[in-house]
Parts: sequence; C-alpha cells; structure tokens
Amino acid sequence: MNPPELQNRRRLLQLIGTSAATLWLPRGAWGQPRWRSNPFSLGVASGSPTFDSVVLWTRLHVPGLFGNSLGREPVAVRWELAHDDQFTRIARSGQVIASPELAHSVHAEVAGLAADRWYFYRFMAGDAVSPVGRTRTFPKPDAVVGRLRLGYASCQKWEDGFFTAWRHMREENLDAVMFLGDYIYEYPAKNSKVRIPSGGWVLSLDDYRQRYALYKGEADLQAMHAACPWLMTWDDHEVQNDYAGLQAGNSGFSDPSSPANFLARRATAYQAYYEHMPIRASALTQGLAGLVNAAGKGGGSGAEMRIYTRLQYGRLASLYLLDARQYKDPQACTKGDALGSSTVNPATCPHWKDPKRSLLGLPQERWLNDEFAKPQSRETRWNVLGQQSLVGQRDYKVGPGQAFWNDGWDGYAGARTRFTDSLRQHALPNPVLLGGDMHENWVGHVKADYADASSANVGVEFCGTSITSRSGGNAKTAERLAENPHFVFADAQRKGYGVVEFTPTQLTTTLRVVDDVTSRDTKIETLASFAVQSGRPVIERA
Repeated sequence: MNPPELQNRRRLLQLIGTSAATLWLPRGAWGQPRWRSNPFSLGVASGSPTFDSVVLWTRLHVPGLFGNSLGREPVAVRWELAHDDQFTRIARSGQVIASPELAHSVHAEVAGLAADRWYFYRFMAGDAVSPVGRTRTFPKPDAVVGRLRLGYASCQKWEDGFFTAWRHMREENLDAVMFLGDYIYEYPAKNSKVRIPSGGWVLSLDDYRQRYALYKGEADLQAMHAACPWLMTWDDHEVQNDYAGLQAGNSGFSDPSSPANFLARRATAYQAYYEHMPIRASALTQGLAGLVNAAGKGGGSGAEMRIYTRLQYGRLASLYLLDARQYKDPQACTKGDALGSSTVNPATCPHWKDPKRSLLGLPQERWLNDEFAKPQSRETRWNVLGQQSLVGQRDYKVGPGQAFWNDGWDGYAGARTRFTDSLRQHALPNPVLLGGDMHENWVGHVKADYADASSANVGVEFCGTSITSRSGGNAKTAERLAENPHFVFADAQRKGYGVVEFTPTQLTTTLRVVDDVTSRDTKIETLASFAVQSGRPVIERA
C-alpha cells in the first residue's frame, strides 16, 4: 500500500465513527443545501437489530453523468426514530455527518431502545426528507416469544430480471429478512436479453459504488428494505466470482482484473459493501485497521471485515450469520488448474479430503463451536444458521462414481464434518440451515455421515432459489434427487424467496416463487411448504 493510500485509509478510520455516532451540531453546520433533486434516491434501510439497538442507513446520492454529483463536501444529516409514522412521538433523534470518503453514506447506530418494539424512522438533509422506514428491536434474550417470521433470499442479478419478488415479500408481514449473498454482480453482462447494467466491469471503488446505486435504485428493493430490518451476509459477487479468501476468482469471460491486484480490489469492494448496507461501523473499522497495520509492517493481507455474528431473538431463536467466502481455502482441483470453481471427481483429487482445509476459516470455526457451547445456545428453541451455499452433499453424477461442486461445502468435506460434529457434540437444539448461491430450491436433511444413508439427521436445510439469477432448469432435477435421497424436494426453475415461521413447537417453511422474472407485473405463488416439529429433525410436506 503506497503512502497516499495508507493516509486515506487512516482518514477513513477517523470518519467511520463520525458517520455512525450521534453528533450535536448547530443546524447550520456543514453542508445544508437546498436540493434540486432528491438526495435520498437510494432509499433507507435498517439492520443489525438487537433487543435495544438498531442501525439506520441511507446514502445521499444525486445521480449525475459520472455517478454521484453530490460533490466533495460533508453533509450533516438529521435522523428521527418515532413510535408512529407521523412522527408525533419521537423516541430518539440525532445528527450524523455523511462524508464523501464514505460515499456520503450514513450508519446511525441508535441505542437505548425498548425491546421487541416496532419503530418508524426518517432522515433529513437541508430541505430534503427521506422516505419513512419501519424497523424493530428484537425481544430480550431471556424473553418467552411466540413467533418469528423470517424471510430469506439471495442472488439478485439485475440484468437477469426485475426485482418484483421484493414487492411480493412486503406482503408477508415479516419480522426480518436474512440476505445470504450476491447482492450485486460485477459483470458487464453485454449479452443480457432483459436489461444491461451501466458501467461495464466493476473493478474500482467508484465502479462498485455505481453498481450498488444501480441496484438500490430499484423501487421494489427499496420498499422491502424500508419494511423491516435486514440481517446481512455476502458471497462472491460482491467482490469477484468464485474468489476464495485471499485468492482471486474467475468471472469466466474476459475479466480484465489482475490476480496480482486482487487484495486491493477486495478491500475496495468491502468498503463499498459497508457503504451500502445497514451494518455496524465496527465491521469496517476492523477491516481498515487490518489494512493500515499490515501496510505499516510491509504486508498486504491484514484486511478483514468481520460480518459473521450471532443475534438472539428471545428464547425462541438464535440467528447466526456466517461468512463462507472471506476466509475459505482455495478450491481444490479446479479443471485446468484455473482459478475459481468447477465440478470435480474426488477420486482424482489428492487434496479433496485434506482435513486442514476450511470453508469458514479456523478462527470462525472456533468461534462458532464456542457459540454452540454457550448455555444460551442449548436453551434456545431453534438455532438458525444463515450461510451462503448448500450444506448437504449433492452428487452431480448419476450412477457409479461421484462429481461434486468444489466451491461449496462439498469441496470442504473435512470442514463440514467438523461442523456437524460440533452440532452433535453440543446437542444443539433444532439446527436449521438456510442457504443460497445455487439459484435453485433444495430442501433436505443434514446428515452425520453421507456415506451411510441410515446415519442420523443432525439438522434440516432450506437452500433457497435466487431473486432473479438464472439457473439450468429442471431437466435433471428428478434424477439428481434420486441420487441424493437425503434431499426431499428440489426445483431448479422458479425464482423467488423463502419464508420461515418459527413457533415454540414447530417451524413452517414456504417457498414463494414468481411466474416470470422478465416481467415487472409477475405474480407470486407458493411452490411448496414444509413443516418440522421441535425436537424432531424430519421434514414433512405441509
């Protein structure tokens, strides 16, 4: 990292706290313009909820010929959190600084709130007022709770279709949304038949900011962000297709980036992710501190953006958000020794069963095992793990022999065994795995030993389809289900989202799908519903 870049990173460290903490400034202090167009064109959002706090997000953005035309001046942004949507009963209010170094984004971390309570919020800058958002705090960790309605979704490729699924999700009356990765895609997508994103390849910080602005300009996505808090994790396309930890990926066609410059690109992408998500400042602070410290010592791999976490929803549910991309070991035996992923015959791959290889990284594995060991985890009714991919083994080859995709849990069998052993060792009540990435719906049982069909079920799994991203269709779905009998349902065609409703006695999962992602007026329907009784890890059709 060169001296000017290092100085910029240190400057960002100073600014992050300013953009999140409440400041008491005179009303005329810093950038209070009269706007010619709406500076809240990217909407509002909330996230990272606890029983007494929440993060409120917005980004000031005035579209111009070269992206945001807001300029290089900081702007004071006021926020209000109220008990009613008319803001007659204000619960909290404050003022933060939207700095150009962070794309004029705001992350107001509001504390001291009542538990298990819905609130309304808005932002004001100069004479402009944002749309109104609705958010909530979670119940106290020891509270007895009767219900949680959680939506889960992933993979919203802008050029593959319209975001109409979010419009339908608004009608689901959710307590929170768990987003499981691929919020944006970094491709230029010149061959798209639906719509073509502006900006070409996403490589620089400005490129990432413009791509997020494109996606967040979608009205249906904005409305769903404003409806309830979101729990965020990422996958690969927020940086580059198929990247693995510190190793570059491969976007599959003419990616102009250089693997030698990958770490700088990853750090840039992580900053842009923070700028556009309702996550806490501590996530980026740790990452930037790693960059600064590594640069000062002559290294370049010290960056980390800590997004894996656990959130408690009373005694009803522990919600874990995992990071299966930032710390993973490189994929084993990719065809042609290329970067990225492919299907692999494990019999021909000497590294396949290396027990040292990790998908989550050993520190995150240890953290997760420690969380499972806590008394609170064993006293929680449902333990819900949101992560990026399919956990259960899926053999692509019908008949003798095997073929596995090496980018997900199948490519890290030793790590999966450590994970399932940890679930069993701590007798974790009712593990529920939610995933994405596949662009297909897969529903099944997580097994202790996939070589033994009679081995115990250690949990249940609902791997969701995409909001829009394409898949291969159902031509081979039936035979793949027969080859992998621990799965009870699959669909590789329809797009949409899932809704899980938890009660103390059971969960019900509903797969909701749209008719046609290429139509803005597409309708929604239920593809399938499933039930799981508490204490019995067996999936039944509801």
